[in-house]
Amino acid sequence: MVDPLLLRGHSLSADVPRIMGILNATPDSFHAGSRVSGASAADQALRMVSEGASLLDLGGQSSRPGAERIGPTAEWQRVQPALESIREVLPEVPVSVDTFHAEVARRALDAGADMINDISAGTLDPDLPLLVAERQVPYAIMHMQGTPATMQDRPRYGDVVQDVLSHLTQRRDRFRAMGIHHLMVDPGFGFGKRLEHNYHLLAHLPEMLTLGCPLLVGVSRKSMIHKALGCTANEALNGTTALHAWALDRGAHWLRVHDVAPAMECIRLHQYLRGAASACDDD
Repeated sequence: MVDPLLLRGHSLSADVPRIMGILNATPDSFHAGSRVSGASAADQALRMVSEGASLLDLGGQSSRPGAERIGPTAEWQRVQPALESIREVLPEVPVSVDTFHAEVARRALDAGADMINDISAGTLDPDLPLLVAERQVPYAIMHMQGTPATMQDRPRYGDVVQDVLSHLTQRRDRFRAMGIHHLMVDPGFGFGKRLEHNYHLLAHLPEMLTLGCPLLVGVSRKSMIHKALGCTANEALNGTTALHAWALDRGAHWLRVHDVAPAMECIRLHQYLRGAASACDDD
């Protein structure tokens, strides 16, 4: 049984897969099409919602491999105008802020954000989970080996599936003990994982369902696609859609995506597939 997310007074169940749209208020995110600033964030957000996104994820700190860490002041200077412009045009649409800084999270929640997406699961700023517990907002936690600056420096695992599952289980239990119950879990594709690690995780994604939390999958245009196919991030949409289909078939509840319309088509077709499978079972 997977608990729903409570956002803006609405209960978003895990019965139907949903889309989290990526908005990067950064100058250096690996996919240029996701970069926004100020008013352009509102335009992009409006388009994503019209195409079917249930949740928007706004970040001001690039987490691509090798990215330099900026401080919370600089991060908030990027996030604030984008968040304010989104809230002006979409006052009722849930917005998550992608940050590992408690200070940025506090300011974002004060400015109208509804949820925190933390790639470090509270390991880079221990004050962040304390804030989430205080505010009682949903919290997305991810597995990452190392930091964005170092995570692709020869990542190693005994068993990547069990190592990731163990880490997320420990963090889940710790946060529940703190009073945080609205959790979303993310295996962290591309975060401290080699190509074979990523595909092994995807193949064994159903094991993450044992966590009992909504499962977030973020593979959109990542290097696990363009390295395997010999293309660029800009050319990785078709590969992204293929991986989305496989993730949905393995139980993903949320897809974190750059391209909402193709991802929604994938979800709709997968729903038909599930219906057809049920009908066949009834026969």
